[in-house]
Amino acid sequence: MDQMKNRGLDVKSFLGNKPVNSPKGRPPDGQSVTDLANSLTGDMVMLSPGSEDDDGEGPISEKLGRIQFSIGYSFQNTTLTVKVLRGQELPAKDFSGTSDPFVKIYLLPDKKHKLETKIKRKNLNPNWNETFLFEGFPYEKVRERTLYLQVMDHDRFSRNDPIGEVSIPLNKVELGQIKTFWKELKPCSDGSGRRGDLLLSLCYNPTANTITVNIIKARNLKAMDIGGTSDPYVKVWLMHKDKRVEKKKTVTMKRCLNPIFNESFPFEVAAHVLRETTIIITVMDKDRLSRNDVIGKIYLSWKSGPGEVKHWKDMLARPRTNVAQWHALKA
Repeated sequence: MDQMKNRGLDVKSFLGNKPVNSPKGRPPDGQSVTDLANSLTGDMVMLSPGSEDDDGEGPISEKLGRIQFSIGYSFQNTTLTVKVLRGQELPAKDFSGTSDPFVKIYLLPDKKHKLETKIKRKNLNPNWNETFLFEGFPYEKVRERTLYLQVMDHDRFSRNDPIGEVSIPLNKVELGQIKTFWKELKPCSDGSGRRGDLLLSLCYNPTANTITVNIIKARNLKAMDIGGTSDPYVKVWLMHKDKRVEKKKTVTMKRCLNPIFNESFPFEVAAHVLRETTIIITVMDKDRLSRNDVIGKIYLSWKSGPGEVKHWKDMLARPRTNVAQWHALKA
C-alpha cells in the first residue's frame, strides 16, 4: 500500500491514502457600429502583452512565472521526497494587483489524492520551502508516476484561480540523488484556467480628460450554458479607489463564443486621479431563467497584472490614439 508520512512541521504527506495536515451596449450617440469599426482599423495601434510587433491574432502567451522544487528517492526507505521551494514572477490574479498562491501536488495518474502547500498571502515571489514524503513507494511504481504541480491563487469568496502547472515523468529523472529544478509554468492543460480572450482598445484624451474604452471582440469564450455555448455581453465599470463611479455595457450576443461587439464607451477621468483609477471589464453570460454568470474579468490600471499595466502605460504614452491589446480573461 502506498503510504506517505508527516515528519516535522514543514513536512506533509499521505498516510493510508488519506491526506495528513492538508490545508484545506450601444455605440455612442451619433456613431454607428460600422463607423466605429472603420475608425478602429484606421488609427488603432495593435499591441499584445508580450511584444509590440505581435500581429495580435495568435494565442496569448501570458507569462505565468516559474517554480523551483526538488525530487529525490531513498532506495533504503522506499521513500520519494518532493520539496516545493519557491515561485518567481507569478501573475497577479487579484484586484489588488497580487495573488495568494499555493501549490497542489499529485502523483499522476492518481488524481484522487493530493497534497497542498500553505497559502502565501499577497506574494508574487513566494517561498514555501515545504517537504512532502511519499513513503512505501517501490521504485518500480515510482517510475510509473508523473509528478504534477499546479500553482493556484486562493480566493476566499469564489473558486480558486489556476495560475499554471508543471509535470515531470519520474522515469526521466535520476532519482538516486536529490535533483533541483526551475520550471516555467504552463497554462493548465485541463483548461481550468482558460476563459477566453478579449480584444479592446483604450484612448486617453488629456485635453477632454476622457478615457474611451472600445470593446472590440472576444474569442474562445468559455461555454457557460448546457448547450455548449454562451450569450455574452460586456460590463465596463469605472472605479475610483475602491468606489464604483460609472457603469456601461454592450448588447448581448446570442449563442456565440467569438462575438464581435465594436462598442465604444467614454469615461470622464481627470489627470490627477489617473493613479487611483481602475477600469474593470467583465464578460458575462446572460441567462433568462437564472442569475447571469461571470465568464471572466480584466482589471486595467497602473498596478494590475503585467499585461494590463503594459496596456495602461501604452495608453498614456500615446494620447488620442486607440491602443488595442488582447487580454486573457481571468476568474
